[in-house]
Amino acid sequence: MTKLLEKAFEEASKLSELDQNALGHWLIEEVLAEKKWQSMFADSKDVLEALADEALADHEQGKTEKLDLDQL
Repeated sequence: MTKLLEKAFEEASKLSELDQNALGHWLIEEVLAEKKWQSMFADSKDVLEALADEALADHEQGKTEKLDLDQL
């Protein structure tokens, strides 16, 4: 365990039981979600590479437009 995570748990231990449980639940959900995203990206590497190649080709062929951030 890193020193920073150790410090975070030390601070969390000062919270009420209810808040500690809420934090624990949130942390577990975040870790599981991160694992899911990593797995999804690892499984779709070829698809993402193909999409990136297609986007670059479209840009090189002048098929793209500059994004107007003021309209967002």
